[in-house]
Amino acid sequence: MKKRMRLGLLVAASLVMAACGSSGSTTPPAGGGSAAPGASTAESSTPESSTAESSTAESSSAESGSMESGAESGPSGGSSNSAGAGSESAVTDSSAVASGPGSSSGSGGSGAPVAGGANLSLLFGSSGDAETKALNAATKSWGDSTKNTVKVTPAQDLSQQLAQAFSSNTAPDLFYVGADQVANYAKAGNLLPYADSLPNAADFYDALKTSFSYDGKFYCAPKDFSTLALFINTELWSKAGMTDADIPKSWDQLATVAKKLTAGKVVGLSMAPSRDRVDAFLVQGGGNLVDDAGKATVNSDANVASLTYLKKLLTDGSLKWPAAVGASWGGEAFGKGVAAMTIEGNWLLGSLKSDFPSIKYKVAELPAGPTGTKGTLSFTNCWGIAATTKNPDQAKALVEYLTTPDQQMKFADAFGVIPSVTTAKAAYLKAFPTNAPFVNGVDYAKGVVSAPGVTDVLADYDSQLESLATGDPKTILDSVQDNLASALGG
Repeated sequence: MKKRMRLGLLVAASLVMAACGSSGSTTPPAGGGSAAPGASTAESSTPESSTAESSTAESSSAESGSMESGAESGPSGGSSNSAGAGSESAVTDSSAVASGPGSSSGSGGSGAPVAGGANLSLLFGSSGDAETKALNAATKSWGDSTKNTVKVTPAQDLSQQLAQAFSSNTAPDLFYVGADQVANYAKAGNLLPYADSLPNAADFYDALKTSFSYDGKFYCAPKDFSTLALFINTELWSKAGMTDADIPKSWDQLATVAKKLTAGKVVGLSMAPSRDRVDAFLVQGGGNLVDDAGKATVNSDANVASLTYLKKLLTDGSLKWPAAVGASWGGEAFGKGVAAMTIEGNWLLGSLKSDFPSIKYKVAELPAGPTGTKGTLSFTNCWGIAATTKNPDQAKALVEYLTTPDQQMKFADAFGVIPSVTTAKAAYLKAFPTNAPFVNGVDYAKGVVSAPGVTDVLADYDSQLESLATGDPKTILDSVQDNLASALGG
């Protein structure tokens, strides 16, 4: 009862903060073998491959993201300081999609003239110098062609700075917004709901549009995305006598290979004890924290079965949380070679390249659940526009320009993000074929729970997951169900 009262007070506090324009942040983030039907490795000529192989010297894309918006695309408990620039072909190949929806060289993409003379401000959470330089170059190019100016400012603490700006009525014209915060900002009236009016609105992946919709409105344009996939240490894999044919396509196969890879100081699988990893298994099991109508379904039979499966891996010793192997997050455990597999997003590629260059690895899509359901999680930020901006037309035109296929491919080349528009998919996979598992995942990914006042409930869920090995899955989910249903008002 005391716990429920404590959470009730925290949820109420979150709602008050949202009404004032403040926001909390979560810490997630932000992710079949070639012999199996429909799967292939990076050596295959088909860009739609579901498995990718690379050594870190060949990895050309990464999304650090842990500093972006404080929430949506980075490692839990760790960060990558290297985004890992892509190959030059990424920019060259982008010309093939430059004529897609919304593409243009100056006016913002639609071809319609944009009034000049506006001075826009843009606040963002940067993953590093590469992202900052790329965004400065893009906004300068747009500004030069439209006779507008854009002041680009990397935030020290994006959530805190936005909260202060909203409360003092000094919000920047544009800013990054994590999917977990869009509902808070929208409910508080801080966001301009503009995305449906963009000429390229239909080009964004549906899963990303859902992440940035609130109360039936598509609020802000997704700037890029990440999904989770399975990283496999190929040297440890071969040492255990396995081939591409053993890459797991199901939970049973994952349990088998994780046990086989567990030997000595090496654990078969390590990942963060966080909803931003664990919930991928809920989706694969046919469940989720909420249903399509936004109603809490935390303690469904499907979710209990999924969490019970993970508990069995923990008690068997073939799955360990990173702290149990002396690491701060799954990517570090994998990079140090104390975990043969991990579940992370494409932001790990840059960390492996810069911090653990000797590790050879393969990336595959996550295995399906017991009924064959595929599932992963998507992490993303959008281009938020302040409801109080004095230059909404110019701000929307800038967003349209920044989300064109050619500009998104330039961002992919510069700091490793995956484009948020479908018309850039072919060019991206041609430039970065080893990243196909991440791109393929968006077709069946689920986004984070986004609703006002749920931040503290989800943080409590994370804390309970840490003790899953000794806890009862149903008890954990029953607790979160009560609190989430209360926070959602149902």
